[in-house]
Amino acid sequence: MNDVTILATGLGFPEGPIVCPDGSIIVTEIRNQQLSKVTPDGKTSVFSRCGGGPNGLAIGPDGALYLCNNGGSRYVEGYSMGIAPHPDYKFGYVQRVDPKTGEFKTLYQQVNGRNLSAPNDLVFDKQGGFYFTDLGKRYERHRDHGGLYYALPDGSKVVEIAHPILSPNGCGLSPDEKTIYVADTEGARLWAFDIESPGVLRKPPPYVHHSGRIICGLPSNARFDSLAVMANGNIAVATLNTGYITEISPAGEIVRAVKMPDTYPTNICFGGDDMRTAYITLSDTGRLGVMQWPTPGLKLNY
Repeated sequence: MNDVTILATGLGFPEGPIVCPDGSIIVTEIRNQQLSKVTPDGKTSVFSRCGGGPNGLAIGPDGALYLCNNGGSRYVEGYSMGIAPHPDYKFGYVQRVDPKTGEFKTLYQQVNGRNLSAPNDLVFDKQGGFYFTDLGKRYERHRDHGGLYYALPDGSKVVEIAHPILSPNGCGLSPDEKTIYVADTEGARLWAFDIESPGVLRKPPPYVHHSGRIICGLPSNARFDSLAVMANGNIAVATLNTGYITEISPAGEIVRAVKMPDTYPTNICFGGDDMRTAYITLSDTGRLGVMQWPTPGLKLNY
């Protein structure tokens, strides 16, 4: 396996990488409250000054970019990750970003009359809807509950499908789209939810909050961030503190753990003709890395 090559530096806690048709990469910069484009030769430019705390990003069926925005965080010296809401924070939201101009608009800020807290990651299904997680806003002494949601990209429908979850972060669909995986940050737990139809999960048994099942957890001080599903059905999870990309089988077996040159590898996506080129956000040091993965990532729907 090849080592990680650094493609871009100087990014403000990068996340949410997506591969564009022209081979460039768009990343979110949570600290800098913007989206940036990185060309294949490593040149970086601002793509959209969307504000707030831009996090997970995906291309939708209309070619637009759909963004989970956590509403913004406050930072202190010595910590690359935000420790509390930004002073201007009111709520989180999901945005649509024009792929040509970078102009943005808010699609969702509430579900069932309640404000979203800190939308984090999203994935589109074959029907054109998307699942997204709400991490729950982190405060200095407490946090909001998180959850899993399903929405349509035209802004017409959003539903809560699993709540509460402690700290739901990355999410991804299995190749047959019968399962959605959710990485739970605190405690490094990987949940799997059975999908009965688009946006409808298997019902939980009595006295249980939701129908998810834990398929894998890690010991020590590991924490899970975002994830990507592989073509073979495995799940590659960015693992904080210990600094790995951990590839996990649907049965919960750890297939491989690849050390990263950063304690906060936060996300991974795949591109290239063979879908084996992995782009990894190295957020503590503000870099975007690239490497060849042994097996191909799953090609996304859009």
